[in-house]
Amino acid sequence: MSEAQLTTEKARAQLRAILSGDTCVSPASVYDPLTARAAGRLGYSVAMLGGSVAALAVLGAPDHNLLSLDEFAGLCRRICRTGALPLMVDADHGFGNALQAMRCVEELERAGIAGMTLEDTALPRSFADEAAALIPLDEAEAKLKAALAARQSPGLVIAARTDLRLQDPALALIRARAYAAAGADALFLTGARRIEEVRAAREASGLPIMLAAAKGELAKADLAHLGVRFCLRGHATLPAATAAAWDSLAASAPAPQERPEDLMAMLSDEAGYAALIAAYLDRA
Repeated sequence: MSEAQLTTEKARAQLRAILSGDTCVSPASVYDPLTARAAGRLGYSVAMLGGSVAALAVLGAPDHNLLSLDEFAGLCRRICRTGALPLMVDADHGFGNALQAMRCVEELERAGIAGMTLEDTALPRSFADEAAALIPLDEAEAKLKAALAARQSPGLVIAARTDLRLQDPALALIRARAYAAAGADALFLTGARRIEEVRAAREASGLPIMLAAAKGELAKADLAHLGVRFCLRGHATLPAATAAAWDSLAASAPAPQERPEDLMAMLSDEAGYAALIAAYLDRA
């Protein structure tokens, strides 16, 4: 064990220092202990485990909420035991209702994560749902409060996540205020494209902002000045590693072939899962 390893509490303190600071950082997208160690050596200050990345790494499947809490917590534990970097994770909807979100916090906290997002999207997809939607605000508040109540370490960051594409701007600000009042440590925004959206969410909540991406006007904006402290830059690590693995295997394969452009879609059987959704979740 290296002396340079971060303890769990130090990792959480470092993530909180980022959120309370005045700069915007982009996390390293990691999916296992080796990528976490590589990111640490390369000077990243924080790592991120995306939900879609975890599904691909553990199940080799698309992100259809098929990953169990136990599987997800196990992956988090293996990454965190390296002590390489503070790990922020996408905990989706907390794997269920408010009580299941509490269990999610308990398991991930013990796994050693520094922070997690908890979103208000209605997941998993229900039968005959034609579009993504948000759960009612009172349910989202209750789930967030339950998650915060389950937290044992005050250092653990719990960020409330909401998708701006699924709601009216005025309603998004109502949610931002409600999540801040409930005690969220940060506000994680997906679907943000305009500077004013981010500025309004920051002013309404008073919370540090996390962004899923910097697109549209935000691609050239001064994110730190807008109160953004954490901005993802995509999850390219796993696809790049898979492409390299394909090329390495193909070099001495019995039936070598060129790497397909849709490698990740092919290997994760996106088409097969789409057919299952059409057969069993779509209205006939």
